[in-house]
Amino acid sequence: MAQLFYTYGAMNSGKTMEILKVAHNYEEQGKHVLILTSGLDDRKGVGEVASRIGESRTAEPIFETTNIYDEVAQMGLTCSCVLIDEAQFLKKEHVLQLAKIVDELRIPVMAFGLKNDFRNELFEGSKYLLLYADKIEEMKTICWFCAKKAIMNLRIHDGQPVYEGEQVQIGGNESYFPVCREHYFNPPLTSESEDVKD
Repeated sequence: MAQLFYTYGAMNSGKTMEILKVAHNYEEQGKHVLILTSGLDDRKGVGEVASRIGESRTAEPIFETTNIYDEVAQMGLTCSCVLIDEAQFLKKEHVLQLAKIVDELRIPVMAFGLKNDFRNELFEGSKYLLLYADKIEEMKTICWFCAKKAIMNLRIHDGQPVYEGEQVQIGGNESYFPVCREHYFNPPLTSESEDVKD
């Protein structure tokens, strides 16, 4: 039975790597998958899904005006699964379209993304995926500064923590650390931790 899955995790938890693995498993069986990602994420180019271990795939970019349901419906029964990276950047309408794909087209949808932003507020896409998903899972990773589980994303600028500003700032290890709650509020930032980042 098709379901809407939402898998969330802090930065560096392996979400994109999991998408690439799932896509490989489907395609090895001769099944077609549709991989989508936010058009906002241009780190490796718009429409590119790339993991930190160096694996990447071309994906369809999702923009504010994209109707994901229509794109999948046009593919007909050739689509076995829809995989979405950077799902936190989805709009409410996109999440409702994903639910419609599952309920009307009977195609499973697996969305992967962050839950909370650097201010510890929910992204719009995350909020509605948490509300509408049939199944919710967490991908775990460890804090940049200790061995505790990372549950937050710390934004860094010029070696200092940032707690205010625009919600969306595309970046990787040069801009964000996965952190535990303790180190979110009291990050032991040193020149050494900056060196590790570079």
